[in-house]
Amino acid sequence: MKKSLGAHPFLFPMPTYMIGTYNEDDSVDVMMMAWGGICDFKMVALNLEADHKTVENLKKRNAFTLAVPGADTIKESDYFGIASGNKVPDKFVRSGLHAVKSEFVDAPVIEEYPLTLECRVVEFQQQPYGLRILGEIVNTLVNEDVLDQDGKVDAGKLNAFAFDQMKNGYYAVKEELAKAWNVGLPLTKEE
Repeated sequence: MKKSLGAHPFLFPMPTYMIGTYNEDDSVDVMMMAWGGICDFKMVALNLEADHKTVENLKKRNAFTLAVPGADTIKESDYFGIASGNKVPDKFVRSGLHAVKSEFVDAPVIEEYPLTLECRVVEFQQQPYGLRILGEIVNTLVNEDVLDQDGKVDAGKLNAFAFDQMKNGYYAVKEELAKAWNVGLPLTKEE
């Protein structure tokens, strides 16, 4: 039996992506984002409140990085979702993480994050539900230790975590259950 809960955005999992930008003084700003993701082959969408420091940085620099954090950085990554760059300008320094400048866009690459998309802002869209920012992926950086023997990203080695907004928890994403576009093939056969 099912129970009606009303209108809630209860999808699971929600991503835990980290948006990296530079402040006006070239210091690093990072914020955790759960509302957004891939929207085309080389495009990402960020759904953000307009008053975030990150949004101000995006408007000035027209560039950002979007990283997948590993579980080994869960404390620092959660902190980036708690602390506001408008109130804590040195929040990145406080995290103890390290950054280098992207070779492709005017944004920082956080060294401890295993997978990073380097993006340029394509469009700011004011939608009825808020601000949506579209970004073009111009390069992808990955730590070599998360690659398989064929040079492809091994999702299990990312040691990523997902957000559960129903109970405000983080969940590990490690184990492959089946091969996509394969496990269901027996159901396509005519009897």
